[in-house]
Amino acid sequence: MTKSKSKLYDVVIAGAGPVGLFLAHELSLRQISVLILERTSQQDSPWKSGPLGLRGLNIQSIEAFYRRGFLGQLFNLDERPKWQPGKKPGFQFGGHFAGIAINANQFDLQRWKYRLPGPALGPGPTTMDQVEKVLTARVESLGVKILRGRSVRSIAQDETGVTVVTGGDHSESFRGKWLVGCDGGRSVVRKEAGFEFVGTDAQFTGYATHIEIEGREKLKPGFNVSETGMYINVVQNGAFHLLEFDGANFDRAGDITLEHLQRVLDRAIGRTDVKITKATSYRKNRVLLAGDAAHIHSPLGAQGLNVGLGDAMNLGWKLASIVQRDEDQGGDAGDMQGLALLDTYENERHPVAAWVLDWTRSQVTALKPDAFGRATRALMEDLIKTDDGANLFIDRVWGLSQRYTLGEESRHAHPLVGSSAPDFEFGDGSRLGSKLEEGRGILLDFGKISELESVVDGKYDGKVDYLCMEAKERCGLSALLIRPDGIVAWVVEDDVKHDIDGLKAALVEWFK
Repeated sequence: MTKSKSKLYDVVIAGAGPVGLFLAHELSLRQISVLILERTSQQDSPWKSGPLGLRGLNIQSIEAFYRRGFLGQLFNLDERPKWQPGKKPGFQFGGHFAGIAINANQFDLQRWKYRLPGPALGPGPTTMDQVEKVLTARVESLGVKILRGRSVRSIAQDETGVTVVTGGDHSESFRGKWLVGCDGGRSVVRKEAGFEFVGTDAQFTGYATHIEIEGREKLKPGFNVSETGMYINVVQNGAFHLLEFDGANFDRAGDITLEHLQRVLDRAIGRTDVKITKATSYRKNRVLLAGDAAHIHSPLGAQGLNVGLGDAMNLGWKLASIVQRDEDQGGDAGDMQGLALLDTYENERHPVAAWVLDWTRSQVTALKPDAFGRATRALMEDLIKTDDGANLFIDRVWGLSQRYTLGEESRHAHPLVGSSAPDFEFGDGSRLGSKLEEGRGILLDFGKISELESVVDGKYDGKVDYLCMEAKERCGLSALLIRPDGIVAWVVEDDVKHDIDGLKAALVEWFK
């Protein structure tokens, strides 16, 4: 018998992985009531801890944690590499393309005009369990309720909200004004809500293992392309990864036996969840998708976690604004008009997911065990050895040049609009990243435009902070409007006419 929980939450999130937890943080930071339903009963899992849980965070993910004040809980900030301008001798691993290692010492910061040295410049390795533990502690301190052992069985939405029914040992009913599916590649929320899911068929099966291999010392360390796919021999932590071009014929629902792995290993020395697919939309009325629930792709490059965290950072403040708007209008949760702000979530994140799918497709092509794959791979290896090639791939892997298209008007044309704000260091030693910890927007004035403060004064209290400070390096800019997710929405360069009307339009677009 299904028990009904009478409390109405602002947002119910299916999935307590990094994406669901980060989204919960973004919402609760703005006093939005959140309930998380998690299928598994235990938070700890060998799949989340190292070496199987090892993940690389790109710059967008690093910036997200940095701008919310807990990057230091994931990394020792004193030990993070200092990416200063200029090429360095030697080799330092900076990521890979189809197993071809990229030399981070070829990174030339001067190629990126609006990137500044700082704590968030550069990727970093961590584990899934560390990310989840940091986020869990943070969201629980903000009052988020996490119910474990609750798998979503069915959902039903109406004009005012969504009812979620859980199955298994805990058959209960929960109610939220909004529901966000962060429940992974096999998302029940996505299927129940009827989201269309399209893409191309998977071509290989990938295995992440931590097994004893007799004679392992006879195998080359690192990435090794074979006649059937690739194996990755991680000497440092004992992990061993296999990739086989088998048309993804392995049944993911079945058990992976040692005998099966031995057969794959035999073929390789010479996870079926790699379907390259994505949802055609990220919202259906009051149900939204984020992370792997919205897009599944090859595990090459560990893009899933990064794209999902980007979804959460983008969606959280926008969904919170809609909930707060409804409350300000008398709690009319049935108002489905005026959702232009929320719809920018799909408009901005869908192209990112599409790009990642193409990026992984290109790697799959370079790994194919045929003459075409070998020719493509040889070309990529030669390209990555050059300074221009290395920096091109570093740009893609680290996420240095990601930019949203915010509009087609002249005020959107500047290359920094839609991009991540530079991490300015101010005269008092503080940095822009720390100014975003409360999740509000910032109108940053370097003291060149006297009327800026009056534009926001009293009109955007609690939404936009006016900040007038001088920076050690201003990148030729005199003022910026920065969204809560750190994305630049309006900018003025030095010695350029002040587009105050453009600023007012941007404030209305993102904060009214």
